[in-house]
Amino acid sequence: QVQLVESGGGLVQAGDSLRLSCAPSGRTFSMHTVAWFRQAPGKEREFVAVIRGSGDYRDYSDAVKGRFTISRANAKTAAYLQMNSVKPADTAVYYCAAEPSVIETPYYRDGRNYDYWGQGTQVTVSS
Repeated sequence: QVQLVESGGGLVQAGDSLRLSCAPSGRTFSMHTVAWFRQAPGKEREFVAVIRGSGDYRDYSDAVKGRFTISRANAKTAAYLQMNSVKPADTAVYYCAAEPSVIETPYYRDGRNYDYWGQGTQVTVSS
């Protein structure tokens, strides 16, 4: 059984940096499309960033563009979310999601199109 394991969350101050990791465990498989979503208390889950293939395509939500970077070495290795200049509005549980196949634009922004999810990691940004 394939699972995704996130790590790297924690409590930081506004303006700090944080790096989240998303790694597959169990049976290794090729995750062509990997995305990060987040959910703040009382709010719906929202798309944060996506990477396809080995990084030939990336996209970000307007809320994080220019501050966050999604990366990975290839489709079988861990994916990362580098979070710079974090704000209190970034406080949420962050989830990674993966799909072995390509998820076309703009459908990768919809979490219902992913079959594999991690358990989530809490990020709290204090002002």
